[in-house]
Amino acid sequence: MLRGYPAYAKSPWQTERIPKMFAVWITTLFILNAARGREVCYKRLGCFTDSPPWSGIPGRQLAGLPSSPEDVNTKFLLYTRDNIMKYQKISATNPSTIKASNFRTYRKTRFIIHGHLVGADLPWITNICRFMFHTEDVNCILTDWRGGSSGLYTEAVNNVRIVGAELVYLVNLLEKDYGYSPANIHFIGHSLGAHAAGEAGRRKPGIGRITGILQTCGHLDFYPNGGKKMPGCKQLRVPPATRNINDLMREYRSFGCGHKRSLRYYAESIITPNGFVGYRCETYRAFVLGDCFPCPKEGCPLMGHYADKFLHKTEKEQQKVYLNTGPSPPYARWRKKICVRVSATETMKGNIDVALTGTNGIRKKYTIDTGTFKPGNTYLNYIDTEISGNISKVEFLWKKHPGHVDRGCMGAEEVTIVSGENGNVSVFCGCGTVRPSTWQALTLC
Repeated sequence: MLRGYPAYAKSPWQTERIPKMFAVWITTLFILNAARGREVCYKRLGCFTDSPPWSGIPGRQLAGLPSSPEDVNTKFLLYTRDNIMKYQKISATNPSTIKASNFRTYRKTRFIIHGHLVGADLPWITNICRFMFHTEDVNCILTDWRGGSSGLYTEAVNNVRIVGAELVYLVNLLEKDYGYSPANIHFIGHSLGAHAAGEAGRRKPGIGRITGILQTCGHLDFYPNGGKKMPGCKQLRVPPATRNINDLMREYRSFGCGHKRSLRYYAESIITPNGFVGYRCETYRAFVLGDCFPCPKEGCPLMGHYADKFLHKTEKEQQKVYLNTGPSPPYARWRKKICVRVSATETMKGNIDVALTGTNGIRKKYTIDTGTFKPGNTYLNYIDTEISGNISKVEFLWKKHPGHVDRGCMGAEEVTIVSGENGNVSVFCGCGTVRPSTWQALTLC
């Protein structure tokens, strides 16, 4: 389970100026308000304050209280295999809607919770529910809180507390009226929706699983591509001195691309049960260098929908897990270690590539190394390939560097492939050497 409190964030282009004549008065007033704290109470959901940790601490200086439940207008939209395309609205304040719906107590229940300014992301979120029905029979509930998430970011941050409370109010009713265990519930939150999920988990111990939140605060914390730059998302950085409003909007969209990737990854993970293998490592650099390769005998966790299949998921908290993804669908990649022992008539300069063909017929080319190569030496690299399963064919290619005038030949004596997910080893043997830019086919040894 992930724990944490919602964090305030300021848009990079947002600035505030306070006239000097009011600065002292406002600062004094803020200190007095922070000291005594403010509070708002709602009949069903209880009371909410702006006392720490909700404000007045580093990163959350702005005080604020959540909007009313009526304004946030949290809705629960139920999808099941019996109503895949059209949701049924259920409500804890009107329990008859649950009784009349397709909600079933023998199913697990997964809540999908959107974030700030959901807009065009909503189809992706509903598709997550529909993908689930291909592999499992669940109650999938879209938590729609656009009434509280469509305004300023700071307002939406405060409103996640209302959403968390509404989630718990519904869970409590299911537990009381239907004997439904919280252990059968899974909260899946994106962006501020992850904070709402964390708030619900704080309020209701015993929730089976929570997926969301950037900080290292769960049992398994996955960082695809290191958790920062996502392949396929254009990174735009304009020097501050030359920025205009169009540049700022392009930067915002660039950031939003990576931010939304989690929705795409999670959706694909549902229909790719053996994809998104993650490697437990202390740092992303250690993962890239192969320090955590291959998976240990107990296996590796899977990022996304099937993370809870990992037997050691709750062995300890804050297990960092790294993996790489592709730039476009399908995003899942399978990590392999490629070792190439070369044969050559002399020391050569250039690039060495291999082309791998899977048993499904997919063929992809990868660069293993570039530089100077000596006969009999072995060169290796870690690659993340779209090819799942076994490799049926390996081809070797080398290209001379521009200006390299020798007339020698080079080939692959042996290519060893280690699959990261299970440690399986395949060895392919070559015969002789080939001219530059000529493919050499190898066979299983």
